[in-house]
Amino acid sequence: RYVYAVLEANTATAPTTLKGEQEIYYFLSGKGSIKAGRKTAVVKAGVAMLIPEKLKFTLTNTGSEPLTMYLISEPTYDGFKPNKNMVVKDENTTPIGGTTGHWSHIVKRLIEKPDGLATIKSVLTVAQDPMTIGRPHSHDPGCEEVWTGVKGTSIAFLGKQIRLQAPGTAYNIPPDSKTPHCNINRTDEQVKLFYFSVRKDLE
Repeated sequence: RYVYAVLEANTATAPTTLKGEQEIYYFLSGKGSIKAGRKTAVVKAGVAMLIPEKLKFTLTNTGSEPLTMYLISEPTYDGFKPNKNMVVKDENTTPIGGTTGHWSHIVKRLIEKPDGLATIKSVLTVAQDPMTIGRPHSHDPGCEEVWTGVKGTSIAFLGKQIRLQAPGTAYNIPPDSKTPHCNINRTDEQVKLFYFSVRKDLE
């Protein structure tokens, strides 16, 4: 599952323990806190976190504005060993992980397999500077990607289609190797996209 979620001001979720799945959060606005097991972390725009299977947690909106986020639920599998603690990454303090991928991508790696993901390979953000284009490309069968606009409006080139991609708009690249794609920033402001993938082609 992949959803946009809102937690209203001064409210909290019921204590929850995940079974058969894990959750990855990427916060867009507002402020709050999360308690998972014996650890507590502050959440705000740009924070990403992995909530492992079997760890009880509660998310609280500590502010006067809605706490908004993207929420990915990834299935686990028999024999999977989840982390004992949540993983929290702040995009605002995460170093750039690359600037040459597909010509113009400025990548910040947030949650990846070594952090405890089960079926998803990586969760990251990709920025593009003004007047740049990502290299049009496709993947080997088994690579599936989801790209979501976070900041600014870019042009999404998808197979034979060209569409505007505003914040909140997402597209899925199926794992069939038949959909070349890229994003084009024709504006005078940097754009940013939120990305996650499954890479069965690398297993």
